[in-house]
Amino acid sequence: MVFRSILFADSEQGRQAEASPQPPCFSDLQLERLIESIIAPKADYQLEPFFHFPLRDLDLIAYRQEVMRDLEKPAIFALFEDFSRKMRDMHRCREQAEKLYYRRQQERWWLDAIDHYCHALLGLEQELRLLPVESRGLRAFQGYLRDYLASPAFLALQRETEALKAALAQVHYCLRIKGETITVQAYAGEEDYSAQIEETFARFKQGAVKDYSVKLIEWQEMNHVEAQILELVARLYPAVFAQLTDYCRRHQHYLDATIATFEREIQFYLAYLDYIAAFRRRGLPFCYPQLSLEDKTSVAEDCFDLALAGLLQREQGQVVCNSFALEGRERLLIVTGPNQGGKTTFARAIGQLHYLAALGCPVPARKARLFLPDRILTHFEREERIENLRGKLEDDLVRLRAMLEEATPASLIILNEIFSATTLEDALFLSRQLLQRLLALDVLAVWVTFLDELASYSEQTVSMVAEVDPEDPARRTFRLQRRPADGLAYALALAQKYRLTYACLKERLQA
Repeated sequence: MVFRSILFADSEQGRQAEASPQPPCFSDLQLERLIESIIAPKADYQLEPFFHFPLRDLDLIAYRQEVMRDLEKPAIFALFEDFSRKMRDMHRCREQAEKLYYRRQQERWWLDAIDHYCHALLGLEQELRLLPVESRGLRAFQGYLRDYLASPAFLALQRETEALKAALAQVHYCLRIKGETITVQAYAGEEDYSAQIEETFARFKQGAVKDYSVKLIEWQEMNHVEAQILELVARLYPAVFAQLTDYCRRHQHYLDATIATFEREIQFYLAYLDYIAAFRRRGLPFCYPQLSLEDKTSVAEDCFDLALAGLLQREQGQVVCNSFALEGRERLLIVTGPNQGGKTTFARAIGQLHYLAALGCPVPARKARLFLPDRILTHFEREERIENLRGKLEDDLVRLRAMLEEATPASLIILNEIFSATTLEDALFLSRQLLQRLLALDVLAVWVTFLDELASYSEQTVSMVAEVDPEDPARRTFRLQRRPADGLAYALALAQKYRLTYACLKERLQA
């Protein structure tokens, strides 16, 4: 199996991902905040493009899901986290070498970078052999790594690195400091007086005494005196320092391009799995959805808004899960209910679910079977913008027209509280016109609305209603039920709370 990438089918697809802008739906679905939280611990790897490029290739999504499942095994996850740490040490040495001023010091840091590189790859290959790797991606990488480490080029690099380190370890020298003069000479077996000095002053160290020792501060950058001393040492050992210079010149491009690509791409998986681990520990469900490009069935059990869950986790809040189903000829979820009842959160959760599924990630739900959309189009309420010289209703209509022109039968559309800036009669007329277009397009959609009449428009629409606590209608449950929208549940609950129902009034009047 030829290994190219742990994320993409080919290098061209990888280049397309790098150039992909942030999808327009990110803001409405709060994916922007979610992705920022996921990639924040791995900011050095610049992972944003990988999350901006959803897939519509079922085999490639399955390829990613297999890698995710492998990395969910604690031993495999820990191994690649350790590999990443070792490679970051290598990068720090490279970066330090490029920042330093004195050539001799740069060369030593470069040698250390290559040494970290060799040890990271050798350790990864040895440990990976002992672990139950099952995914196509990691098995292909394992084969590539094995062949790379057995190649003459790498074996020569490893041998030369070890030999050069050993030669430098044999460099010993003495400094004679007299006034402002420093003399550097080769070490000739002179006695080390450190032990004698410690023994002489040991008699004064009785009980708890004040420590007058001064800690030597070691700066990574040498000063001019240290640099001159190092140049004199290089004169004493010209062969080994010439060998180091030649080594660095020949190995400026030691980092294998495929290894470098893999190191960055594997962070996509590690970052996501690390982020959702905290939610799993709290008992929230995640699953690998069944996906289809043909069957428009979209069903999820106990799904939730992952962006909101992150916020609630910091505030020690409770996450509420909901379920939904669009089966057969059903195409639109019409979501109604009281304000602040969780309707918008529910719509966002459905959008996030489909988007994360298109990335090949485990999604926030106990079980899911989803249609894989070609794009997710959203229309959420926005404040008026004076610069476009349009009123709120006109702006809604302009945006909706652009959305319908972009939509295809394979799209997912999410609408939230549109036409709220006009009369009820006009809003109902415009909504029915829009509903006809959506049904004619045969597109999947979620529509949060205050118009209960839309919920029973046709057999292709499904009504979802946000519930309140019957005992206390001021308290939202944030749970949505599949049932007809009657517009009475909230009003009836309020009437019951304040004893204003017909039965209550009749009883009071009789009294």
